[in-house]
Amino acid sequence: MSVFSEYKKEIMDAAHDERIRLALSRAVASYRTNVSNALSKFPHTINLAKEVREIKERAIAEMDKLAQQACEALESNHAKAYIARTPDDALNIIDKIVGKGKLVVKGKSMTGEEVGVREHLEEMGNEVCETDLGEFIIQKLGSRPMHILSPAIHVPREDVAKLLKQITGEDFPPDDIPRMVATARTLLREKYIKADIGISGANVVAADTGSLCIIENEGNARLSTSLPPVHIALVGMEKLVPNFSDACKVAEVTWRYANYTVPSYVSFISGPSKTGDIEKVTTYGAHGPAEMHVIFLDAGRTELAKDPVLRQALYCLRCGGCLYECPVFAVTAGYFGDKCFAGVGAVWAAMISEKPEKAAAMAYTCLTCGRCKVRCPMAIDTPAMMVELKRMLLEGED
Repeated sequence: MSVFSEYKKEIMDAAHDERIRLALSRAVASYRTNVSNALSKFPHTINLAKEVREIKERAIAEMDKLAQQACEALESNHAKAYIARTPDDALNIIDKIVGKGKLVVKGKSMTGEEVGVREHLEEMGNEVCETDLGEFIIQKLGSRPMHILSPAIHVPREDVAKLLKQITGEDFPPDDIPRMVATARTLLREKYIKADIGISGANVVAADTGSLCIIENEGNARLSTSLPPVHIALVGMEKLVPNFSDACKVAEVTWRYANYTVPSYVSFISGPSKTGDIEKVTTYGAHGPAEMHVIFLDAGRTELAKDPVLRQALYCLRCGGCLYECPVFAVTAGYFGDKCFAGVGAVWAAMISEKPEKAAAMAYTCLTCGRCKVRCPMAIDTPAMMVELKRMLLEGED
């Protein structure tokens, strides 16, 4: 079966799946209400988003320089930093740090999904536990993420109840979501304590200090990055901005458009844990990790940044708002997409993942209605990118 035929079957099957439609209808309604409330309460966010767009434009134009600066800042604070030009480079670096036979707890990371870090480490003989609740559900179902922020958005509560019964043997009323969440918490708690390695991504990185900013609500990323003795962060180079002040602005806009007035946790991590409480002698490995490794992934990003139209894909904050507004996503979930995400994911498939057939299928599925652009805090012109992508793909066939 060709890539296009397989893709067509996937989205048609999803479009006729009543359970996906049920789960998405609930999520879309909730998202729109939450974002409306957040922007009404903090109206300055709309103008701040325009400033962040300018920050991203400048940062994307100098990603290599910012990556080098961030590496120097991290190294000065006793962390190890690397620039990986390809996914294989990133995985090789991670292999050398992790080894085999380790227990790894992993926070949600689109860059991790991009390179298949969990699957790779499992093949190398390690146990890898997804700790984000949505990713935990997806891992146990053997499925794939369907949304940037809500990977299990297509799974209705009834199916989660069945899954947890299979794992624990207990019955879960579908409406008792708090009990389901508490059960997942219990299942994962021991993993955090025993883990050898914690892996995370980052929402934004300040190049001047090397600080990683991680936005979350569950607390799983904070546990994954603070309890294990070794912390590895895998971050796309597009997440870099010049300074700490810029990073704070990017973070605020991200969480508001991700449908929260304020998240439960915002962590800035700039190096391994340390203390100077005994005679002011700095010693690493206090309560948190004694080792921190940060890998900045290029994998086509610096090339994509050279394209005057398609480079907009690198401005994406991963707030996920575009997907909630997309008519195609509303009936197909993440099946309208590739391994990473839909919408601008067509550009990702073509330029980053090097899958022209998949990119063509996604580009021609897009309605170019522009609802995503209206919602996007970065005003990313996805319809214009789809037109340009189609032109490039057609020329590539000649």
